[in-house]
Amino acid sequence: MRQALALTLAAALLSGCASHKPEDYNGIWINQKAIDSAAKGISLRQALKDNGPNFEWKLNIAAGQASVDNGFELAEGQLAAGDKQYQVVFPGNHVETLTLDGDELVQNTSQWSPQQSFEKARSPAPMGARTGTTFEQALYSAYLGGEWKIMAGPGQGGTVHFRDNGVVEGLPSLDRYALCLAGDCADMSGANDSLWLERNQRGAPYIFKRDGDQLEILRALNSAQPDEKPQLSPGPRQWLLERD
Repeated sequence: MRQALALTLAAALLSGCASHKPEDYNGIWINQKAIDSAAKGISLRQALKDNGPNFEWKLNIAAGQASVDNGFELAEGQLAAGDKQYQVVFPGNHVETLTLDGDELVQNTSQWSPQQSFEKARSPAPMGARTGTTFEQALYSAYLGGEWKIMAGPGQGGTVHFRDNGVVEGLPSLDRYALCLAGDCADMSGANDSLWLERNQRGAPYIFKRDGDQLEILRALNSAQPDEKPQLSPGPRQWLLERD
């Protein structure tokens, strides 16, 4: 009797793990592994490369819509229910398959992408926000959150805050920033990490180097001709920041 009861309970547990309601897929799912890797204070480019290429899925089961963001491009497709899975059909007959494994959303291996796992966002942006916003805000908070002291450079001795909405406070004559995640900005800076800094919508790219709680921001030197795509390399140091 005891053995039969144990088998019954095991079967029930397994059945519960494999069974998911359609609404369980709903919402915004982010690449938490990429965020956690970057938060260790390593190269952002390396953390994203090792855990990419996609960073956020947004699923609306009722509307049959799905979108995915890779930090540069946004793809929108239609959801189709399958046996214990969903298929996302994108233009050009590009199909991705999504399943749930416990609390994780799994993008299964396809001819376009490797297998990846995503977690339901703890603090999602509104569903109407651009796909990728939730991942970006979570990454910004984990990677640059906290209080940074200017150890060298303009404003030395001051305090800098990088907000998760792209606002920067404390860097002289600057009020906005954006980390380069992928695409053209990554191509222009080669193997280097880069970010954009601006004030009143006028700014420039910079190269940065992250080593634990130290952040070095360097001017970006462009070796390309005026009619060529910019090719950026590290120049003189502009700031050295240290996080408390």
